[in-house]
Amino acid sequence: MRKLYSVLAWIVAAGVVVQAASIAFGFGGMTGYVMDGGVVDKALIESQQATFTGDLGFPIHGIVGGLVLPVVAFALGVVSFFVRGVPRAKTLAWATFALVFIQGSAGYAISDTPYVGLFHGANALLLLLVAVYAARAGSRTHDEVTVDEPTSSVPA
Repeated sequence: MRKLYSVLAWIVAAGVVVQAASIAFGFGGMTGYVMDGGVVDKALIESQQATFTGDLGFPIHGIVGGLVLPVVAFALGVVSFFVRGVPRAKTLAWATFALVFIQGSAGYAISDTPYVGLFHGANALLLLLVAVYAARAGSRTHDEVTVDEPTSSVPA
């Protein structure tokens, strides 16, 4: 179960990287399209037709962030109840799930309140850190986590 826990946490971390790459791909392509004289308006968005290189980044961002990451993060939380020997397994797993939930909520709120995008980006970095920490914690046991004995350089 520790291996599954670690793999699920790494999948969440990889999903955050895919999110960043896909939205950069989408906005980069859209910027180039506009610079070449194209127009991005409500009609173009609602038509859902491929018009520029990179427009595939937007649905990838939506699918991974709105479907894949929540399911994987929830599975990580469920697996955390069965994992033995991982320090703070439940705390890290459910913190990851909470950050995914907050991230998704912020993502859906961006169109109404664009300033939420600032939080959305910062929360993504926090989510990445927590997911990597959980994945690394899943690959170690309590026995491998030791504290060095304090030493003194002053002679007695």
